[in-house]
Amino acid sequence: MRRALALCMALLLLAAASRQESIGVQNCTDRFRTDAPAFAAAVRQMRMAIEKIDTSDVQSIAHAKQKLRETRLAYKRIAFFLDYFFFTSSRIYNRPPKNEIEEPHLEYGAPTGLQYIEALLLDNPGLHKEEIVQQCRFLETSAEDLPALLYNFKTTDAQVLESVRLELIRVITLSISGFDAPLLKSGLDEALVSLQALHEVLNPYLMHSDEGSVRKLLISCEIYLTGKTDFDQFDRLFFLTNYALPLQESLGLMISGMGLEVNEKGILNYNARNIFSRDAFAEPAFTGGANTNPAFAELGKKLFFETRLSSNGTRSCASCHNPALYFTDGLPRSIGIHPGQAVRRNAPSLLYSAFQHAQFWDGRAKTLEEQIRTVIRDSLEMNGKPGEVIRKLARERPYRRLIRKISPKRGTLSDTIIYKAIAAYVRTLQPFNSDFDRYIAGDKAALTDRQVNGFNLFMGKAQCGTCHFAPLFNGLIPPTYTLTEFEILGTTASDDLLHPKTDPDQGRFETRPTPYYRGAFKTPTVRNAAVTAPYMHNGALGSLEKVMEFYDKGGGAGLGLDIPSQTLPAIPLNLSDQEKSDIIAFLHSLTDRL
Repeated sequence: MRRALALCMALLLLAAASRQESIGVQNCTDRFRTDAPAFAAAVRQMRMAIEKIDTSDVQSIAHAKQKLRETRLAYKRIAFFLDYFFFTSSRIYNRPPKNEIEEPHLEYGAPTGLQYIEALLLDNPGLHKEEIVQQCRFLETSAEDLPALLYNFKTTDAQVLESVRLELIRVITLSISGFDAPLLKSGLDEALVSLQALHEVLNPYLMHSDEGSVRKLLISCEIYLTGKTDFDQFDRLFFLTNYALPLQESLGLMISGMGLEVNEKGILNYNARNIFSRDAFAEPAFTGGANTNPAFAELGKKLFFETRLSSNGTRSCASCHNPALYFTDGLPRSIGIHPGQAVRRNAPSLLYSAFQHAQFWDGRAKTLEEQIRTVIRDSLEMNGKPGEVIRKLARERPYRRLIRKISPKRGTLSDTIIYKAIAAYVRTLQPFNSDFDRYIAGDKAALTDRQVNGFNLFMGKAQCGTCHFAPLFNGLIPPTYTLTEFEILGTTASDDLLHPKTDPDQGRFETRPTPYYRGAFKTPTVRNAAVTAPYMHNGALGSLEKVMEFYDKGGGAGLGLDIPSQTLPAIPLNLSDQEKSDIIAFLHSLTDRL
């Protein structure tokens, strides 16, 4: 009898699991079967409209642009599904319109897809017509085969729901900033279509969940976005704090309440309230498997100020990364071990530097440990011999106590201890306590009206948020945050923008010799930018006003320099003086209280 009961219970659990796995999977794949052919049809209509372009007929060009817009909206109905389940295929349709390099093998990827079509069509449709038509035909053929992706396709409800939550982050960070379509400025419509598609996918789950606020907030988001046609004037901060971020929180509660959590990407912490929470990122994702014992950070803090790590006892990490200066030194380029001799590049703030997948301006180090090792041993910077130093320090009482916490056997000491310890300390430098953070957390008095407007400009018209991605405002690309972005800005050699000269620094090209990395540098965070001048890899721009002028003009190419591979759009932003001032006011709101 007992065995029979156990068998019955096992069968019931199996049946329940089977039912649970099919809550919304079928609905999701059915939607894709419907929406994929609709996207293919939209591509066909776009191609036909572009073929009819006559440069003497303004209406034909306007019609082609409208068809591109409609095609982008059709794509947004399937984007979440493709990006999550078939990422490689999704790159065909919506990759950035620039030459890309797949590392570590430096494989070249030519621009392709809707973003590339936008760049060509809105630049010079007559000149680029043949190339645009070729792109359309390629997309058309590929899109017609999209339903075949479902052959033998299997997934779970948990994966479907993770694809939904990642798409919501994409709306929050990319769609409303115009990342995918900066010239069409269709980001608000695309955000609306994405949310409508997610709503349809979520319907079966909403029927099985107690979290009724998800449906209400979805509807509220959709209502707020409906009819919002002025991309530049859209109140993004109001949308985020009143609708999108509460929706993200409620969606997370619904998923966990249903026991359907899965984290296949590993970067985000789904237990965080929302993407702007200080715990939004999973700590192990940026440690590279490093030991997280707090004793390492305690030792690292002391070593950070230790001048004996340098060969002549004059320089420490804090020499170039002074905590009183928000972990910078205020110089265009830091002074190294030799008096009066500057190193090659500016010392950026260490605050939030742990949230990168590559270190140094050129990204040549993959971890903080590797970066610290390089700096200490560099003949121009510290020229140290840390292996000898650590054994000497271990004999001193203050260090002996700290070292014993992490290495009870002194015989195991090596220079690696120094690198690990300092890196552990640097990873603690993530305060997230600026006025902006307080505002997002609910303190509506934390920002002025000008700062609110500055955020909306930063994330909209000024296109800052399309490279400095929220919430870290650095080059980690949402929604998975697994890639660190490098950009070619055409940075000038000085702040004389009336007579600009090209900076000779080749950037990432020196360690990854491909033409598309010539002059490429990592995108740093603009958190604490207001107190960490001067700016850029060479410290050439001494004020935020100069930085705004540089970007407003379209970078080096916009200033007239020959930067053929510049990834920053060379088209002027045409910001007013008041708009620039408001953006700078917003940047001040990102200053932490140390």
